Amino acid sequence: MALAARLERFLTGKGIAYRELEIDQVLSFDAAVMASGRPQDEFIRATPLIDINGVVMAVHGYNTSLDMDLVHKQTGRRLQPLTARQSARLFADCDPGFQPPVGAAYDLPVLVDEDILGYPRALMCCGTDNTLLELDRTSLARALADATQGHLAIRGQNNDERDALTLEEVADKLQKLYRLPPMPALALRILRLTANSEATARELGELIEFDPSLTAQIMRYARSALFNYPGQINSVQEAVTRVLGFDRVAHIALGIASVRAFEVPRQGMLGMDQFWRHSLYNAFVCQRMAPKCQSDKGLAYLCGLLHNFGLLLIGHLFPQEFDELNSLRETNPDASMHSLEQQVFGASNDQQMLAVGHGAIGGILHRLWELPDPVVKAAGMHQHDGYHGEHERYVLMVQLANGLLKDRGIGDEFNPDDVASLASSLGLSDGDIARLNEEIDSVSGELDALALSLSS
Repeated sequence: MALAARLERFLTGKGIAYRELEIDQVLSFDAAVMASGRPQDEFIRATPLIDINGVVMAVHGYNTSLDMDLVHKQTGRRLQPLTARQSARLFADCDPGFQPPVGAAYDLPVLVDEDILGYPRALMCCGTDNTLLELDRTSLARALADATQGHLAIRGQNNDERDALTLEEVADKLQKLYRLPPMPALALRILRLTANSEATARELGELIEFDPSLTAQIMRYARSALFNYPGQINSVQEAVTRVLGFDRVAHIALGIASVRAFEVPRQGMLGMDQFWRHSLYNAFVCQRMAPKCQSDKGLAYLCGLLHNFGLLLIGHLFPQEFDELNSLRETNPDASMHSLEQQVFGASNDQQMLAVGHGAIGGILHRLWELPDPVVKAAGMHQHDGYHGEHERYVLMVQLANGLLKDRGIGDEFNPDDVASLASSLGLSDGDIARLNEEIDSVSGELDALALSLSS
């Protein structure tokens, strides 16, 4: 069936004319927009919202995002975006993430941003992952006949016509225009120590113990139920030799010390609380899958731990834009981070380089900090589906870990990944994935507690 069943019944029953556009099967609405080859400013999207009084569908342009203050003024309600699980229940006849912006087909009240009613034509989801729907202005007006109109959205800009910058050009511009934070001194000393193949647990312990806060965090980690060590741990050196091992202590200490280079708020889906939660879970999953992927466990852990540092750099350099990005992430759970970053940073010529995405920005920072090449590549390419190239396994492990964590509400984006394809590329079976999921569930409480302690 090309259209979702309820949408087809509604359009047919109302006699509303439409045209179906077939596309290759895709994983998200953003991918469908790109696959169509049509201008982005012809597309509209739905953002379902909920409060104690029920669900409302907001309909607005693809290149815009809802301004929740305007929605509140329009409705007098403090609405929040539906979770993926709530959306799946409400739009049961639709593929996940492809709910059509025709709320009347689902007996939902609709708010419509007044600008889209002037579109000469509108392209939209129709509930399936291989078809788009096109309505002319008259048909769109009939489909939204009972909607409440108003000014609801933050306007974005289409950046497709701009010349793309290479990463070398982005790196050069970043260094010329902004004062990039240097690697903190302690993190640099830890990094240099780990590069020495003859470094000892005693040297690492003594280095960490110069910093009381870092010492406390490493000790808390070693004493956690993640490791179930039965005896007493009285020093960092004991944590290294008896429980954690040299590499794990070095890597978690490096991550903690490096984060001190950034001033980022704790709150929101992109704030420091969620950053640490995402990073620790991803690092854990990467480390657990590494042996099956013929990869180094310590390096895999570090790739997972540091892959999202680009978000911290954006938050550090551009606090106002970061707040806007954080807000857009909250109100647009089905949108890709790349599309939101383009919206925030593509509107300014001075900041156009940042529209390449936080992954690329993080990879640039890691390269300037002279971190290991797989860490640089995992950060720089984790937003790129279908990556093939240098240090591919580490990139794919980070991507697969992110895909597994999305079902748990962990991460910075929730449009679905092709987990099966990523697992197959890494040589992992369905049984391997099932065991990974079981392991994640078994340590979730400890990882959550550790993340909270690191962000506070």
